Amino acid sequence: MSEYNFDYLDELEAEAIHILREVAGQFEKPALLFSGGKDSITLVRLAEKAFRPGKFPFPLVHIDTGHNFQETIDYRDQMVERIGERLIVGSVQDSINDGKVVEQTGKNASRNSLQTITLLDTIAKYEFDACIGGARRDEEKARAKERIFSVRDEFGQWDPKRQRPELWNIYNGRIHKGENVRIFPISNWTELDVWNYIRREKIELPSIYFSHKRDVITRNGQLMAASPFLNMDNEDIVFNKQVRFRTVGDMSCTAAVESEAVLIDDIISEISASKISERGARLDDKVSEAAMEDRKKGGYF
Repeated sequence: MSEYNFDYLDELEAEAIHILREVAGQFEKPALLFSGGKDSITLVRLAEKAFRPGKFPFPLVHIDTGHNFQETIDYRDQMVERIGERLIVGSVQDSINDGKVVEQTGKNASRNSLQTITLLDTIAKYEFDACIGGARRDEEKARAKERIFSVRDEFGQWDPKRQRPELWNIYNGRIHKGENVRIFPISNWTELDVWNYIRREKIELPSIYFSHKRDVITRNGQLMAASPFLNMDNEDIVFNKQVRFRTVGDMSCTAAVESEAVLIDDIISEISASKISERGARLDDKVSEAAMEDRKKGGYF
């Protein structure tokens, strides 16, 4: 009698696929939030395993700040063409042009927080009742206490006190009209789990995840990619460094880390030895102790 080896990645994968199928079964108009980062790319692979050979029962939605890494946008477009799924793009620039948000000024200005209004407008426009995201509990303390099915009110706001119990992998997606649910199928994964899964599945990623030479400046003790989206002045000295990015977001708030890791095995070794969370390279999380929770309460991802 043959023996099937069901390792921990298989267990995590099975749980995520179960959650994705629950979304398809419980909601009328779900969407998968896609940033071009490793976590949302992993979600796309899981969706392929959950629903192929059929089409996804939801479109991909990208909230585009206009300040993204070009490598991420190129990867997004190539991936969408390869998998043949629908992509909806919500533009922060359109929100600015329409007067719905005001662009920040100052040296540390970023469009990251402006995404919330664009996201909520996109949800309302397409009447999405569920949005699948790649957030994980190990990333940040606010995400650590959020449920897999996270109910948001009619204003997109998250109330930690209204969270529902999730016993025995039973997920309650019942909502009132106007509400929606944010769903996190890989909430129980760690950064290392994601990279081990990417290695096992041979998933291609944007090149910025691997070591490369890039012009950077030092901002608030972090290495930031020199770009037109940073408000640089005479104090900012541009120099070249061998770096990679552990997390991918808006260029104005995503810092690089010094790294020689050019292979996935190198990255896994690097992460295993690291004592800093990948969100440690996100300046938007350093605004205050409760920065992420405050953004979530306002409707953020």
